[in-house]
Amino acid sequence: MSLKLYGYWRSSASYRVRIALNLKQLEYTYIPVHLVNGGGEQNSDDYQRLNPSKLVPTLVDDDADITLNQSMAIIEYLDEKFPDISPLMPKHAQDRARVRSLSQDIACDTQPLVNLRVLQQLKSEYGASEEQVRKWVQHWANRTFAALSKKLETRAGKFSYGYQVTLIDLCLVPQVYSAIRFGVDMQEFPLIDKIYKNCLALEAFAQAAPEVQIDAAP
Repeated sequence: MSLKLYGYWRSSASYRVRIALNLKQLEYTYIPVHLVNGGGEQNSDDYQRLNPSKLVPTLVDDDADITLNQSMAIIEYLDEKFPDISPLMPKHAQDRARVRSLSQDIACDTQPLVNLRVLQQLKSEYGASEEQVRKWVQHWANRTFAALSKKLETRAGKFSYGYQVTLIDLCLVPQVYSAIRFGVDMQEFPLIDKIYKNCLALEAFAQAAPEVQIDAAP
């Protein structure tokens, strides 16, 4: 197995891929790409050749001679290539569609609005203060979690979709982590907070946490 993950410790998208790799019990080499130092290592010529989008994560599977970006595609690739260990999608088509829909509520609708390059642009181009940026993140997190809580009411068990970890949980945990960092009160969303804590109790999630990555800020 020769997997390489290029990522950043606090990137939500990198975080969700780390969880998937851990759940699948896959060995991989983690290669940090610091998104801030020196103007951002994602802007280097070497990294742009690997991923012209200049984003993280990027997964390289040398055994399959494939390089992938976009965390959702990476996770589904891993799930399809290694289906027997911690499957992340349900068996039935209707359930798979529901899981994808709920996952994309987070990964496609919310996370892009609060990722680092957007927050940097708010400050550099529009003069937003740290407090205004914080309120921006809180607004989108609160809006997402309010809607998601209603959608999960009839689906959640111990985790977001019943009693097994699914793709939803891989998207949810990094988003809650980010929300807490920006001061969102998760007591307002008790169902999501319960799922978040249940996930964090699992070793695969604990090992993927931003603070334990080799590139984590001291």
